[in-house]
Amino acid sequence: MSRKYKIRDQDKFYFVTFTIVEWIDLFTRQEYRDIFIDSLKYCQENKGLDIAGFCIMSSHIHLILGRNRDQKLEEIIRDLKKFTSIKFLKAIETLAEESRKNWLLYHFRMAGKTNPNNLNYQIWQQHNHPIELNTQDRIRRCLNYIHQNPVVAGLVLSPEEYLYSSAKNYAGHPDRLIDVILIDS
Repeated sequence: MSRKYKIRDQDKFYFVTFTIVEWIDLFTRQEYRDIFIDSLKYCQENKGLDIAGFCIMSSHIHLILGRNRDQKLEEIIRDLKKFTSIKFLKAIETLAEESRKNWLLYHFRMAGKTNPNNLNYQIWQQHNHPIELNTQDRIRRCLNYIHQNPVVAGLVLSPEEYLYSSAKNYAGHPDRLIDVILIDS
């Protein structure tokens, strides 16, 4: 892994991207988005995760993350990805509405076989490419990028219309999925 993509200062916020292997559109179902949102909330309450921005797209998730306790940010990210992988697999196997069950399990199994870090399945790509947000300009550009993702994808006309994003938080809307730390941009 490149030295460029490491979490060096535990007291900074980082822009990270979690991507499903093969860019599979896992988050087209609400059940999987809810698993991820619930897991973020758990990490906020129990692991000291600070979230300053997020956007859940169909195959990837953009986040601005920090931490407020002793556990290292990369450890929180590792635990979050591991836990959600287990929950996603269980949901895929048991969800009656999941018409892609065999297809999803096959692709996640194939990805797991090619990665010695996994036992059976791999859902998330290994890398997160953390980018330290050490300037106001970088914070502004990352927040804008995150919030414009659904607009650019043609899902909504304005960022705050998208439910699975922190754009609602920054626009001051009362309807939001998760609390975030509003950072100056």
